[in-house]
Amino acid sequence: MAVVRVRQHVNPLAKKYQTPANSLEWEKVYPQLNQPLHLDIGCAKGRFLVKMAQIETNWNFLGLEIREPLVVEANQLRGELGLTNLHYLFCNVNNSLKSLLSSLPTGTLQRVSIQFPDPWFKTRHAKRRVVQPQLVTELADYLAPGGIVFLQSDIEFVATEMRSRFAENPAFERVGTAEWLTENPLPVPTEREIGTQNKGEPVYRAVFVKKTTAP
Repeated sequence: MAVVRVRQHVNPLAKKYQTPANSLEWEKVYPQLNQPLHLDIGCAKGRFLVKMAQIETNWNFLGLEIREPLVVEANQLRGELGLTNLHYLFCNVNNSLKSLLSSLPTGTLQRVSIQFPDPWFKTRHAKRRVVQPQLVTELADYLAPGGIVFLQSDIEFVATEMRSRFAENPAFERVGTAEWLTENPLPVPTEREIGTQNKGEPVYRAVFVKKTTAP
């Protein structure tokens, strides 16, 4: 397969990304729609989800990515591997999440991962970061009670901001008392995670659970 080269960062506020994605006909996406769904926001090339889908065949996996060439490549690989429990979608999650999740069968979404999102270091670019209060609210609305959200980044201020956004929402409760989790609770690391740890640099991780009773 040819190497797809795309810009590392895409401005989600640009005009070309303001059209929300249409809701999906989920029964056509997943043959086993009754399986729990893991949503990976900002899936990039999708290699993490390929391995997850191969390991956890009793789960469905959905990767959302704003860089369309990566989605095309990822879906091509998924097809070659014959993974019917995996799908990738090109969209801007910050204006598409509600329309996508609202059409899912209730209780389907049970796990969310947001890993190494674009940091957008400058303060004036803060609105470009993926974890905004609205995104947290929408996940709170559609994540099944007891469902989890896994966050990680190699940039401490990004991880801190993501953690704070979820902590501020009364629907979520942080797991553990340590400032950061030392281990990844999922069975597959991302390529960025492996590279960061191979350099001896820290990864900042947090897990939140959707409360089983209304706040």
